[in-house]
Amino acid sequence: MKPRRLYDFGRKPAKRNYTVADLKALKGTGKKLSMSNPANATELRACLDAGIDLLVIWSNQLKECREIAPHQFMGVGSTWSQFGTADEILCDAVELMGNGGDMYYTLRSFDVMEKLAKEGIPVQSHIGLIPTFAHWAGGLRAYGRTAEEAMEIYRTLKRMEDVGVFAVEAECIAEEVLEAVNDKTSIVTFSLGSGNAGDAVFSFVADICGEESEEAKPPRHAHAFGNLAPLHQQLYAERVKAMTAFHNEVRATNFPYPANNISMHPNEKEKFLEALDKQ
Repeated sequence: MKPRRLYDFGRKPAKRNYTVADLKALKGTGKKLSMSNPANATELRACLDAGIDLLVIWSNQLKECREIAPHQFMGVGSTWSQFGTADEILCDAVELMGNGGDMYYTLRSFDVMEKLAKEGIPVQSHIGLIPTFAHWAGGLRAYGRTAEEAMEIYRTLKRMEDVGVFAVEAECIAEEVLEAVNDKTSIVTFSLGSGNAGDAVFSFVADICGEESEEAKPPRHAHAFGNLAPLHQQLYAERVKAMTAFHNEVRATNFPYPANNISMHPNEKEKFLEALDKQ
């Protein structure tokens, strides 16, 4: 999609591949967007080269990510325990949005969500499996497998809609549930392990690329389109091999090698030692 000209939330001229209005307009069209979470500059560039539509990043990445990807829609936010008060969260949101964020993620109360939304901030939250709240659910598990729980998901969505939430990550929800409720809300849904009914399909970079071996037992929704685990293992083995060789050569007083050392100009050593002896 051709980047649209706009001012970002910091009032700086900018361009974006998608705006908030674009994402809201996609609902019901059948078009699906891809979404992922690069953790560093290398992963970010890979996302860009692959054509990934939407990105979510950590707040400490924002400056670098904006320099590398000035036109990409980029969500940022805070963890549940990062701030104590609603005012602290609002200040964080205003700062991050002013520095180039396109939406702000929070897990805090409906009152906090509404406070942010009333200030014109595109608020993203989370439904279904929320790892932070796994204690309340008795551990990590799927959601919406019963009619009662499915209705609770719908009611939560509508409550979020009422307080002005713009988007949610819908994690590990029964596909039939997200399919049924998605068109009954204006909220943009990012499906993570919740089937193909979301407005965008989100997956972690590590899961997409197959960063972990099968022995690590990745979650059911983590489909690997690549196989980086053996390469990581090979890279680690090569790193240990090199470090071991360095360690052994240092202990044997062989390293640094002559070719790695700096030498004085011809005849200067003798002059220096003679001068030194006179001191």
